Amino acid sequence: MARRKKEPKSVHRENIASAASMLFMEKGIAATSMDDIAKAAGYSKATLYVYFENKEEIIGILVLNSMKKLYGYIVSALAKQDATRARYDCICHGLVRYQEEFPFYFKMVLDNINIDFENHDYLPEEKETYEVGEEINEKIKDFLLSGIEKGDLRGNLEIMPTIFNFWGMLSGIIQLAANKEEYIKVTMGLSKRQFLEYGFHMLYCSIAAGGDQYE
Repeated sequence: MARRKKEPKSVHRENIASAASMLFMEKGIAATSMDDIAKAAGYSKATLYVYFENKEEIIGILVLNSMKKLYGYIVSALAKQDATRARYDCICHGLVRYQEEFPFYFKMVLDNINIDFENHDYLPEEKETYEVGEEINEKIKDFLLSGIEKGDLRGNLEIMPTIFNFWGMLSGIIQLAANKEEYIKVTMGLSKRQFLEYGFHMLYCSIAAGGDQYE
């Protein structure tokens, strides 16, 4: 315990959040108690409350961390290519990689973004999560505007509705493929990757210039 006391607060918070993340994946958030988290992290319950006031604060940290990871994936994907279709493919593959490596985070990002900062109390992490999400939207906006300017994407796209539909459709396709992988293989004769590529192509055709036909 003496060694722990010399460590920065951030190390303890990271240890606790990591243990909580594992429990949330195994048992679900509702079924996981602060006692469970303290035991898994190797802390007393009293010590746990030194670093986190409640379970909601731990969840806030995990969602923020997941959003930062997603931001990193998107930025990396967009930096790899110059051509519009190639950049789109990199975004899709980056999201798939993110879901496969962090499936619980992927769900948390989709479920925990609506925050009313005007009328409700909120954790600092919640506002930061929202801000990171807005930065991601700006990256996608830049991608769309660049594609329109190059003549690769439809010039009549409404940017913000397109961004939200973009996220909804991509995340839906990826989550569906993850949940129904065996069904897709048996009934369609497609691998998860083949199913995803088909869905990604359909979505790209919907925003591409002259993309009202599928190849």
